[in-house]
Amino acid sequence: MFERMGDVLKLIWWAVIGLFRTRASLEAEILTLRQQLNVLRRNAPKRIAFNNLDRLIFSMLYRVAPGIVNALAIVEPQTIIHWHRAGFRLFWRWKSRTRPGRPKVPLEIRQLIREMSLANPLWGAPRIHGELLKIGIDVGQTSVAKYMARRRRPPSQGWKTFLRNHADGIASIDLFGLFAESCG
Repeated sequence: MFERMGDVLKLIWWAVIGLFRTRASLEAEILTLRQQLNVLRRNAPKRIAFNNLDRLIFSMLYRVAPGIVNALAIVEPQTIIHWHRAGFRLFWRWKSRTRPGRPKVPLEIRQLIREMSLANPLWGAPRIHGELLKIGIDVGQTSVAKYMARRRRPPSQGWKTFLRNHADGIASIDLFGLFAESCG
């Protein structure tokens, strides 16, 4: 695992270093690497085993620069394109998987819950849940509470407003001063 990660870090390092090298030195390195690949291809077995990380790197390079298919020597260009497409299929299969948990409430039932809560403002979630059960719709009470219409209530008054409104009826008593006078 760490060996593969080291290979990826080396690859990234050489890509960054390549940004600062001259064109001639890059071309010379490319030709050297291609000659080494030619020698390896002559002496290596016909089928080379790639791991998933190798496939991912080739697929990402193909995504960034589709022109790399012209430079491939150890693998067929169609194989890289196949890996790239397989990666997309895998991603979208993962993205559209069914997730465990509470089943979704159909749109018609959500609209019915909302209409019932708007038509009967004094009914809470338990009452609407009970009415839905009576007509044969099996939905959880928490789902009913979730889809009920929210009503805007006027904000409650704060302490400052309360004191201002009731200042004439509030008596302020200094109990400590009253206690000191009675004892002294």
